[in-house]
Amino acid sequence: MLRILDATTGETVPAAPARRALTRVEAHVRGYDLTALRVLLTTDLLLRALEIGGTPVLPLLTAGHRQAELHAAGTTLGIRPFEDGRDLASGLGEAQVVHVAAEGATVPGTGPTLAVAPASGPDAAVLNGLADPAALRLALLDAPRGTAVHLGAGAVDAAGRSLARLRQDVARWARSPSRPVPETVRGRLRDAWEDDLDVPGVLGVLRWAVDRPEIPDGARFETCAHADRLLALDLTRDVGSAP
Repeated sequence: MLRILDATTGETVPAAPARRALTRVEAHVRGYDLTALRVLLTTDLLLRALEIGGTPVLPLLTAGHRQAELHAAGTTLGIRPFEDGRDLASGLGEAQVVHVAAEGATVPGTGPTLAVAPASGPDAAVLNGLADPAALRLALLDAPRGTAVHLGAGAVDAAGRSLARLRQDVARWARSPSRPVPETVRGRLRDAWEDDLDVPGVLGVLRWAVDRPEIPDGARFETCAHADRLLALDLTRDVGSAP
């Protein structure tokens, strides 16, 4: 079961106590900047983790302003679409709810809050100039959610190079006979993302697994495809195009 640190109480609680009940996941942002994108990305990861565990979700977005730009940026970053929280939240009764917001933000209503540390670096508009926006997604995913992150010069480019190398490996492994994800690897991936949505931990397990020579290529391919259900880095994009 996915458990998260509730910023309002300081306690670790189930993200969705009733596992298969509809869960509202509400993202709260003030405007359009890199911290807001990090909040949206964390919300997207939470949605994916809940769905992997069998919980139906409804994503809502409440933004102070520039909501259209936030929606467009979210689509570019591979974030699933949000409904307008101001229009829907009040009419959804007592469905369980999880909030996602920047550290220190006040959110309305009940339910645990997942706090996201600030992000700084390039302006959010950097997305418009990226050949592969997933590079920015990876650069943000690599930092612990509770730690402020500064994307200095070259950080996104370095993430893009790392992502390109992994995609090339995945495309090459796809040509080998398929093998199941090793149970130890599957368990370590699940343990990481169910432990307060530890995405850097997921990435660490993935990098460990793909570097293990004893794991067959077909199993490495399936491991990447499995982890990408959460990460959404389009790791299989180059399958069929490797030389």
